[in-house]
Amino acid sequence: MLGARIPGVVVLAYEGPAPVEDGRSFDENALIKARAAAEYTGRIALADDSGLCVDLMGGAPGIFSARWSGRHADADANLRLLLAQLGDVKRPDRGAHFHCTIALVVPGRDGADAREYLAEGDWHGSIAYEPRGSYGHGYDPIFEPVGHEVTVAELRPEQKDAESHRGRAFDALIPQLQAVLAEGR
Repeated sequence: MLGARIPGVVVLAYEGPAPVEDGRSFDENALIKARAAAEYTGRIALADDSGLCVDLMGGAPGIFSARWSGRHADADANLRLLLAQLGDVKRPDRGAHFHCTIALVVPGRDGADAREYLAEGDWHGSIAYEPRGSYGHGYDPIFEPVGHEVTVAELRPEQKDAESHRGRAFDALIPQLQAVLAEGR
């Protein structure tokens, strides 16, 4: 669990109104979610936006990863559509990476503007020809990370947490988060 990377930090789910993610980038969508949570709670908020970016497809599905096969799509439909779109593509042209942007929003005090920070992480690999593995979700069964001969869905959860795009983004954000927490905010 990412929250375990900083002793004393507890990760809680935001239960307020879901904001519309209408940004044009991972950064914008992460900030939309973190701003909404900070405004709703009046507390420091973290939010992420992440997705799979296929090199040959110009970075798609990217920010549309969760709804690649349509507005009401499910993970299996998204995965099947992507595999069909890459059906005739051979290695080495199946390169891809998972990307994650994490936004940290610190509400302002006494009328001051909120402070916002972003951190990013990427996990490079390639797209498998067929799904394998039972761990993970989304595109995990077809993503083979560099350095592994298995898909993410075949990695143990602790391996995935240690190497993933989210873990890398969170690690990049830790110094800023520690500084904010040290301020007593």
